[in-house]
Amino acid sequence: MSKQANPRRLADNEAKATVRMLRVSPQKLNLLAQLIRGKKVAAALADLEFSRKRISVEVKKALESAIANAENNHDLDVDDLVVAQAWVGKDMVMKRFSPRARGRAGLIEKPFANITIIVREVAADEAKAA
Repeated sequence: MSKQANPRRLADNEAKATVRMLRVSPQKLNLLAQLIRGKKVAAALADLEFSRKRISVEVKKALESAIANAENNHDLDVDDLVVAQAWVGKDMVMKRFSPRARGRAGLIEKPFANITIIVREVAADEAKAA
């Protein structure tokens, strides 16, 4: 009499990884999401490896996690994976204050962001066209 399992929200040829609480603004993180969106996984990993942005290390870990999920949990072929979707969301914002002139305080906001990466297995002939 156990509860029925939730149906899988992704297609059978997709796998997902999410990283939360990344200490970077969503606007800056979205630049890297745009960089890898729609590319083959090997090309996306190479782009993140040689990116000069600090947060690219964490985005690369997220992509590697999505690849590992696809391979181990869903038996997908790593060579045929493409970054189908990559989106960024806002998380909490730490608020700090800095002293300003005439007894006032200046607000300093330190934002956090989330990134979700979905990889999809495509047939070899479709991957060449994309």
